[in-house]
Amino acid sequence: MTARPSPTTALPASGPAAPDRLRPRRSCLAVPGSNPRFLEKAQGLPADQVFLDLEDACAPLAKPGARHTIVKFLNEGDWSGKTRVVRVNDWTTEWTYRDVVTVVEGAGQNLDCLMLPKVQDAQQIVALDLLLTQIEKAMGFEVGRIGIEAQIENARGLTNVDAIAQASPRLETIVFGPADFMASINMKTLVVGEQPPGYPADAYHYILMKILMAARAHGLQAIDGPYLQIRNVDGFREVAGRAAALGFDGKWVLHPGQVEASNEIFSPSQEDYDHAELILDAYDYCTSEAGGKKGSAMLGDEMIDEASRKMALVVSGKGRAAGLKRTSSFEIPEA
Repeated sequence: MTARPSPTTALPASGPAAPDRLRPRRSCLAVPGSNPRFLEKAQGLPADQVFLDLEDACAPLAKPGARHTIVKFLNEGDWSGKTRVVRVNDWTTEWTYRDVVTVVEGAGQNLDCLMLPKVQDAQQIVALDLLLTQIEKAMGFEVGRIGIEAQIENARGLTNVDAIAQASPRLETIVFGPADFMASINMKTLVVGEQPPGYPADAYHYILMKILMAARAHGLQAIDGPYLQIRNVDGFREVAGRAAALGFDGKWVLHPGQVEASNEIFSPSQEDYDHAELILDAYDYCTSEAGGKKGSAMLGDEMIDEASRKMALVVSGKGRAAGLKRTSSFEIPEA
């Protein structure tokens, strides 16, 4: 059999993003940067990603101190197995540049990404990239290692999302920010993530698909935003399941109770994972010399071909990234 791609390279990556930027992000845990108790607790939760928040989760008077708290916890905490992200404030505020300078100069070697909220055009990503590059050069850090996550939170940002998605090779994800987005378009509901009353279809379908298409066109991951009714796990599962069905890679979680649900929903089932691995084995065999160098073959009652292989690579890659182990094995068919 030919060698399999790694779990990261198995994910779709048609654009310019480096393969090592496609990290597991099934659950992206939001943690207030001004709350040491929450920062301590977050280290022990099974979230794929943790983002330490300097924006909405921090009151204006708490932001300067929160920067230094975040630096301390990034440098001294145990974030093993987690992608470490800091959400800075958006460029329309007076806090952004100092957020970036303080956090990256203080803890850049223990930081994976910065998240920029309320992105409205590509130039805002370019500006963050330039500032990061200057800091990395000044500090002697590897230039370009720190990634960027772009959060789309209003109509202008969604309109420009394709240009935003190709604004920097540092970009790793496009993130949907539902609360601000709903306010920006005057959506008639106060429950973030829920369908507005009076609309019989899915009011978020176009938004999510536009973000997903921009992300996939440029080799990025797509992440759904938060569900604010933190004790309504059934509601969370329904909303997260919608995004997962479309092809999103993960979702924000605001409470420990949402973490396991998100990890489960954005991972393949054991049955689907096993089936994907069997497709890959069968395709490897049928295209080999021993298998007759065929372009297609039968796996049970199912015909498989190159398109099947591509689909299976996505599922198998996500399954292996989630730590799933095979429970079935491929048997060479009798002649």
